[in-house]
Amino acid sequence: MRRIISFMHISLDGFVAGSNGEMDWIKVNEEIFSYVGKRIATGDTALYGRITYNMMEGYWPTAADKPNATQHDIEHAAWYSKAHKIVLSASMRGAAPANTTIISDNIAARIQEIRQQDGPDILLFGSPTATHSLMQHGLIDGYWLFVNPIVLGEGIPLFANIKERTKLKLLHTQQFACGVTELDYIVER
Repeated sequence: MRRIISFMHISLDGFVAGSNGEMDWIKVNEEIFSYVGKRIATGDTALYGRITYNMMEGYWPTAADKPNATQHDIEHAAWYSKAHKIVLSASMRGAAPANTTIISDNIAARIQEIRQQDGPDILLFGSPTATHSLMQHGLIDGYWLFVNPIVLGEGIPLFANIKERTKLKLLHTQQFACGVTELDYIVER
C-alpha cells in the first residue's frame, strides 16, 4: 500500500501560511533544496489542491528553460514533468492535462483506491485545504514538516478541525544552517 506523506513548511506556532495565504516567511536555500531533491527523487506521484497545483503549473513546466535557472530549478522541473500529478478540486472539471488526474468527488474512495496500488510514497505538497480534507478521512500516513524559525501569531493552521488524537512516531530530524528544522513523522495506526 502506498502512503500519503504531507510535505509542509510550517511556522513554530503551527501555521502553513499567513492569514492571506502569504508564504514570504518560508526559508529555503540550496541546502534544503538539495535535501528535498534527494528524498523526492524516488517518488513518482505528487498530490496537490487546486491552488497549489495552479502555482506549480505556472512555474515548473518552464522553470528549467529560463536563462537564470538554478540547478534546483533544472532538477525539480525534470522531476515535476515526469511525476504523475493528482489534483483535488471541486471546481476543476473536464479533461485533465497530460500526466494528471483530477479528483472532484468521492475523494476518500478515490484516494483509497490510489493508495492500494503498488508504488512509492505519494507526496502531498503544501495544499492546506487538501491536507485538511485528507486528515478528516484518515488518509494522511505521515508528515514531513519543515519548521521555520518564526511565530506568525495567526494564519492557516496545519492541524484544523481535528476531532481525535493522532499518535505520531518521529522517524528523522534534520537541522539546516538557515535555522529550519525538518521533522519526519509517520502516523501510528
